[in-house]
Amino acid sequence: MLAAFLTPILFSISAIAGRRLSHELSAVWSNLLRLTLGALLLGAWSHIFGFGLGSGAFPLLFASGCVGFGIADMAMFNAYRRLGSRRTMIFTQCLAAPFGALAEWAWLGHAPTLAQAGFGVLILIGVAVALMPGRADAPPIHGLAAGVCFGLVSAMGQGLGAVMSRKAYAVAAAHGHEFHTVGDGVNAAYQRMLGGICVSVVVFFFLKLFRWPDEPPVNNWVKAWRPLLVNGLCGPVLGVTCYQWALMTEPTSIVLPIAATTPLMVQPLAHFLEGDRITPHAVLGGVMAVAGVIGLTLAR
Repeated sequence: MLAAFLTPILFSISAIAGRRLSHELSAVWSNLLRLTLGALLLGAWSHIFGFGLGSGAFPLLFASGCVGFGIADMAMFNAYRRLGSRRTMIFTQCLAAPFGALAEWAWLGHAPTLAQAGFGVLILIGVAVALMPGRADAPPIHGLAAGVCFGLVSAMGQGLGAVMSRKAYAVAAAHGHEFHTVGDGVNAAYQRMLGGICVSVVVFFFLKLFRWPDEPPVNNWVKAWRPLLVNGLCGPVLGVTCYQWALMTEPTSIVLPIAATTPLMVQPLAHFLEGDRITPHAVLGGVMAVAGVIGLTLAR
């Protein structure tokens, strides 16, 4: 459970950097560069100290990365620009949990218990209440419908990608390779990242071939390198390593709701770094979500 609790802390730092990065580089460039940075660092460790592309789970982990990194994360960067970070996190984190639980039940037959489902719902409600726009908050300026669609795609991709990772670990175990240590998490994150890079490259050349305009229209490389470095390290490298480590030992219906508390941890960071207000309903939602996480832990 330690890895599950470290995941939202790292993802919250990555989200703050990702929001800034989305205003400096296009979604395709942002995702491709941060995944490349992660693959270089994790790949070096994996091929020197780990098992590289071995374990028998590579095809499923690669496919999981295509869905969870390639499609879901590019959709998330597109949603950032249209909905803002708080509304985007509602879609990507809150909806990923039920999507993942539904996919795991349909594919792997791992239905959560009634208590686990109840505490998971409490976490999601708490996150939604905490991130509910206040009266003084400005609504999305443009692209509301597109932003909602991108948010839904990101949530479904994250949920399905997590379940595919769980399936990959089961396949590896059947081949005599158990995933259970933090080192295995590094290897799994690296193998998934390769899938995400492939999708990003394909999309990049597709957009260039059809001359699809970038958003933002001018990539600001001077201002982009700092948020890119922070986003890459706290997201694809450390965050995803902890995320994969958690999925090795806990069902998706437990890991994803805990990861759904990421937007709550974003709020104090956004307050001090970006001047975002912390409202009373944000505090109430935080209490509800934390209570749900504690209950979910005790209901194992």
